[in-house]
Amino acid sequence: MCGILGIVANYETPVNQDLYDGLLVLQHRGQDAAGIVTCDGKRFRMRKSSGLVTDVFYKRHMKSLVGHMGIGHVRYPTAGTSSRAESQPFYVNSPYGITLAHNGNLTNAEQLKEHLTLIGRHQNTSSDSEALLNIFAAHLSNKKRLNIDGESHLDIEDIFSSVGAVYEECNGSYAIVAMISGFGVLGFRDPNGIRPLILGRRIGASGREEWCMASESVALITLGFDIVRDILPGEAAFITTGGELFTRVCAEEKVHSPCIFEYVYFARPDSIIDGISVHEARRNMGIALAERIIAETPNHEIDVVIPIPDSGRISALALAERLGVSYREGFVKNRYVGRTFIMPGQEIRKDSVRKKLNVMPKEFEGRNVLLVDDSIVRGNTSKKIIEMSRDAGAKTVYFASAAPPVCNPNVYGIDMPAASELIATGRTNAEIAEQIGCDKMFYQTIEDLVEACSIGENPPSRFDSSCFDGNYVTGDVTADYLAELELARHDDAKQGIDMGDEIIEIHNEA
Repeated sequence: MCGILGIVANYETPVNQDLYDGLLVLQHRGQDAAGIVTCDGKRFRMRKSSGLVTDVFYKRHMKSLVGHMGIGHVRYPTAGTSSRAESQPFYVNSPYGITLAHNGNLTNAEQLKEHLTLIGRHQNTSSDSEALLNIFAAHLSNKKRLNIDGESHLDIEDIFSSVGAVYEECNGSYAIVAMISGFGVLGFRDPNGIRPLILGRRIGASGREEWCMASESVALITLGFDIVRDILPGEAAFITTGGELFTRVCAEEKVHSPCIFEYVYFARPDSIIDGISVHEARRNMGIALAERIIAETPNHEIDVVIPIPDSGRISALALAERLGVSYREGFVKNRYVGRTFIMPGQEIRKDSVRKKLNVMPKEFEGRNVLLVDDSIVRGNTSKKIIEMSRDAGAKTVYFASAAPPVCNPNVYGIDMPAASELIATGRTNAEIAEQIGCDKMFYQTIEDLVEACSIGENPPSRFDSSCFDGNYVTGDVTADYLAELELARHDDAKQGIDMGDEIIEIHNEA
């Protein structure tokens, strides 16, 4: 899972600060690396490296990132190394200067890399995002032509045709922002719409339209853009350097299947994705979970509901209201420790839990406590939190997950590893409770989760809920693929980081 952002402003308006501020708002989507590329005329200026946005960009970098259009990326790795070389955006110089940022995961990346080798397209990394960039560039290269003055000419039809070719060749999930030097910024979504991308507009100082595309609506609102709409599945949007917008559906219609884990965990609660309020969906999850608890234990002895901050808070509050039980804050979160679920490496995740959360004993002493979290993946964090609750004096500790049991790896851009590393695989609720050390375990059902998220004016007819039900919506995920994925995503495969400190200036020869 990553965060992406693309902006085209008026010629006299620099976008470096907006890109920086937008990435800060999207930081929850990736803490491994960050990058920005701006364009001033036909020259790209790039800064990217490992680390948080505030660690990667300093004043000297921002001064050098000049231009009125640009794209940005925050990275969350699902496989391979955690290194500067894998940070995004990526770029190529042929047939034009093209830079691209990707949120998602291609399920046929290895086949694409073999094809690119055969056609002479070189890759600098093992990233599927760089493969997608080269597929797009290869098709655009076939359409390159010069105008009567001998300068490169790129027609909007050429761009949409090349995006259509990407749809035909690239399987999996992808939301993309890309920039073509001297021409404009492009955004598009995979035909299933698994990963989100939303379009916004504002009026610049000169009175002309400025445009932004981002992973979440909260980035648009923060930067002063009005929400226009979500980019449709299989749709491409291109904004010229002069701010003219063109859109085209470039793929055959498929069933819209947004990732349901966006609403469970990843997205900020103040975002709206595909017309669905994340906050409202999480409240619905809490209400449905309360109904489940009432059905299973009508005579429950729960004294207090305590959320696991932050993503468990909204569901926990709604759950407590429905149960008629006190809602209390029992943990204080250190906001300078990142989200443990997306930290690279199991030992780092384990070590960070007690550094991340501190207990307020008065809320636990002598009470039957129900802890509420958004989900349980490996179970190590849950186990530590339950231990902390008992150490604080809780008499009984129940645990509730606002999401169903996670039993399958996610192949569309979320680091849910092999089934062998997921605590729910092959275990009953009672066995999971024993494993994490709670007295009773409550899970949401998949049916209730889907209903909780099926809100808004036009909810999708289905969601990608593959990590819960094993139904991979792209239809190309095999047992062999999952076996290979296990090797790539095992924590031992995540290696050390590499820091860089330079601005890369790219002279694009069109």
